[in-house]
Amino acid sequence: MPTTVSFPVATERGEQHVTLAYTRRGSGEPLLLLHGIGHHRQVWDPVLPALAAERDVIAVDLPGCGESPALPDGMAHDLPTMSAVLVGLCAALEIERPHAAGNSLGGLLALDLARARLVRSVTALSPAGFWNDAERRYAFTVLSAMRRIARRLPPPLVERLARPALGRTLLTSTIYARPGRRSPEAVVAETLALARAQGFAETLRSGRTVRFTDDIVGTPVTVAWGNRDRLLVPRQGVRAKTVIPKARLVRLPGCGHVPMNDDPALVARVVLEGSR
Repeated sequence: MPTTVSFPVATERGEQHVTLAYTRRGSGEPLLLLHGIGHHRQVWDPVLPALAAERDVIAVDLPGCGESPALPDGMAHDLPTMSAVLVGLCAALEIERPHAAGNSLGGLLALDLARARLVRSVTALSPAGFWNDAERRYAFTVLSAMRRIARRLPPPLVERLARPALGRTLLTSTIYARPGRRSPEAVVAETLALARAQGFAETLRSGRTVRFTDDIVGTPVTVAWGNRDRLLVPRQGVRAKTVIPKARLVRLPGCGHVPMNDDPALVARVVLEGSR
């Protein structure tokens, strides 16, 4: 079961209270784990034991995802607001400048925190924001289709589809290169999480104009990309390296857009090395 925490966030309309669900394990320097749009914190489960052996790991359900409620009325599910929420979370948990690792939207959020020098290091796995217009439109079209399918499938049908490897491939091959490795229970849970994510539509809309174009100075950055990423194509990693010249660019052989399940040992090693 997750722990929840509520804390204030300053907005143009005054102070608002936000509630987030999270899992915390391990000891050592703090490491914040951030998932992608419509996903949930359990996507980090395959690498959590290895990370928790060396870090104080906080895996968060972003606002409107997993077991975290959507932001209060008047708070946008956009990049500045989400980053402010994460700053508030760290203050509430008394964490000063954690390391951050994020996948997709989570990678973009981690880089945004690094841009403001609010984290010790960043490991961004296939981060959003390094697309061109055509690549962004393609990714958003695919994500919207995944969301529609997830919402239309009755939970009993999702459970039946997830039992065989072929069904798990049909449900998750867009984000995993090796979908058969994902357990049936995990596939059911993340399909339902995508269907029920309250902040999905607004978060996707707010991303239409997002592009990460700033260098990051003074904070170690690792950008890692699966060579079988079908959602945000690997050439975007080269683009990220151009934007952030001192970043360490790592290829993840045999991994898709969400690499933590495709090769947990490799991803854990990359995150730990990036947060030394």
